[in-house]
Amino acid sequence: MESMNAQSSMAHNARTMQTKRVKWKDINWIIAESYVNRLQVRIVKAVQKDKWRLVKRLQKLITNSFYAKAIAVKRVITNKGKHTPGIDKVVWETDEDKSKAIEKLDTSKYHAQPLRRVYIEKYGKKEKRPLGIPTMQDRAMQGLMLLALEPVAETTADRVSFGFRRNRSAQDAMEYIFKLLARKTSPQWILEGDIKGCFDHISHEWMLGNIPTDKRIMRQFLKCGYVDRRTLFPTEEGSPQGGLISPTYANLTLDGMEELLLKKYSASSTGYTHPNYNKEKVHLCRYADDFIVTAENRETLLEIQQAIEKFMEERGLKLSDEKTVITNINDGFDFLGWNFRKFKGKLLIQPSRKSKQKVTKSLSRTIKYYHEANQELLIIKLNQITRGWAEYHHCACAKKTYALIDHRLWEMLWKWAKRRHPRKGKKWIKNRYWHPKGNREWSFRTDKAILYQMMDMPIVRIRSLDLKKNPFLDGEYFEHRRKQHKKDKETAYLSSTAALSGYEPSPSA
Repeated sequence: MESMNAQSSMAHNARTMQTKRVKWKDINWIIAESYVNRLQVRIVKAVQKDKWRLVKRLQKLITNSFYAKAIAVKRVITNKGKHTPGIDKVVWETDEDKSKAIEKLDTSKYHAQPLRRVYIEKYGKKEKRPLGIPTMQDRAMQGLMLLALEPVAETTADRVSFGFRRNRSAQDAMEYIFKLLARKTSPQWILEGDIKGCFDHISHEWMLGNIPTDKRIMRQFLKCGYVDRRTLFPTEEGSPQGGLISPTYANLTLDGMEELLLKKYSASSTGYTHPNYNKEKVHLCRYADDFIVTAENRETLLEIQQAIEKFMEERGLKLSDEKTVITNINDGFDFLGWNFRKFKGKLLIQPSRKSKQKVTKSLSRTIKYYHEANQELLIIKLNQITRGWAEYHHCACAKKTYALIDHRLWEMLWKWAKRRHPRKGKKWIKNRYWHPKGNREWSFRTDKAILYQMMDMPIVRIRSLDLKKNPFLDGEYFEHRRKQHKKDKETAYLSSTAALSGYEPSPSA
């Protein structure tokens, strides 16, 4: 009874705020998130019971809610692109701007503005990746629609989809693949799948016909066009990269691939499907538009490739002929920045060669860019790279790789120091930039900053994810899992030699 009263009270507060101007500082974010989360949970339960009319009503309730609009605006101003404007060159900086932005989020009168086209470099390639940057207002509207769509996407998603989803990560995908391939009886053949220009070629007709969301608003997102060199171009296909809601659109488009394989290779004589009922050892793992499929033999994977190509064709997509290959586990394959390969029957997961080259190049560029900067600023910029890269690979067999990258970085910094002081001797340079720390003689540091060495990152295997858990219904499970992994990392760190050096663990540990 108390719960119902609290819910009705929050609903009343939301309606009251909707009718009057509310200052940004006066918004109670705890109440706002609780109110929206309750509606999202109701959407999840409605989807599970196939009550799609109720889903539609609840989605409309969210998109018209003051609290949801406030959360959508907050998300825009707290992400990495908060200082990056769209074609209108507007950036929300003051509390007044944010309050006005909430008022302008009206789904009944909304019209999307064209995207601002920019190009970013692709590693190892001459061509650049096109990105479409929406205006701040369009980003907020995408965030608002995402609040209503995400519960549906999480409930209907493939179990083995790990990219751009709540409480799932690339490390979870790695652990899942390890379980699939580590045993002696595991499948030996892998189909490495890559979709050619996934975000750029998704069929608008398919999305409008199959994604349960406000069709008018969705059409605005998809058909808004983009401006490149002061010229307006229409968008007839694809979901623009750079939008908040685009990854969810892509996931919803690709969902169903697991069901396709289950029906064909995991069905009993009575028609019942289960992943364990699988003589051909066919399993799928997908992260966004990258995926792998395992099988007992090469011929099965050739059949699967044809079935997936047909699945993609219905959605306006096509597999890349260059990147879609079939390999044996003994030869190894790269996926999500790791190399998976068996050596004498033992599966090892290590950072891929491409990933090592990429981080080395990134460190080199940073040192060259800050060649005139003081040591403290250089350390701060390098730590952003070393900590992030080490954190990403901390679940893999990466100790030797960490030592290799640390050595490469030391060589770069030694050259950097020698160039700054060409007339000084080696001992002077060493005493100027490298100082003892704990039992470590060479530490690149100042009184306020110290270079983080990757070797200090403990290797901790992530615990297996229960694929049936829903982030909106099983919040306690995911919170417990997060805390447990944090505890595992702290335990591993305290038992390592790094602790003896006087170093503090990573903030994200």
